[in-house]
Amino acid sequence: MKPILHTLRMPEEMAALIRGMHPELKKKIKAGLKAIMEAPDTGKILRDELAGLRSMRVSKLRIIYRVSKKEIEVVAVGPRIRIYDETYRLLQKEKRKST
Repeated sequence: MKPILHTLRMPEEMAALIRGMHPELKKKIKAGLKAIMEAPDTGKILRDELAGLRSMRVSKLRIIYRVSKKEIEVVAVGPRIRIYDETYRLLQKEKRKST
């Protein structure tokens, strides 16, 4: 087992969403997060508007995250059919707040 070199940061609303999931799905998400912590470059590199983010497939869901030197930030968790559009809207909203 590899040593974990990153800390995990997740918005409280994302943690609450995961806590409210079906136990089997929650177990898969936690296993996915553990895999990301052990090897942050595991996920697929996203391009275009979502450049700088990665996506990891967990069942029918995706975990969208960002990796920095010492931290892994979970940006979004959701079904593949809409998670990329939702993540893009979330990033646009964050960008507007910071300007």
